[in-house]
Amino acid sequence: MRHFLAEGATRHLPAAPLFYGIFAFSLLTLFLYLVLRLDQD
Repeated sequence: MRHFLAEGATRHLPAAPLFYGIFAFSLLTLFLYLVLRLDQD
């Protein structure tokens, strides 16, 4: 029963999954850079 419900619930992303991966990686890299810079004080 659950399998049939899951088939119709698929969602399409507005952009390529690769874009989300690159965006998340760059955002986390930016946060890490800022944290390490603030830690030098």
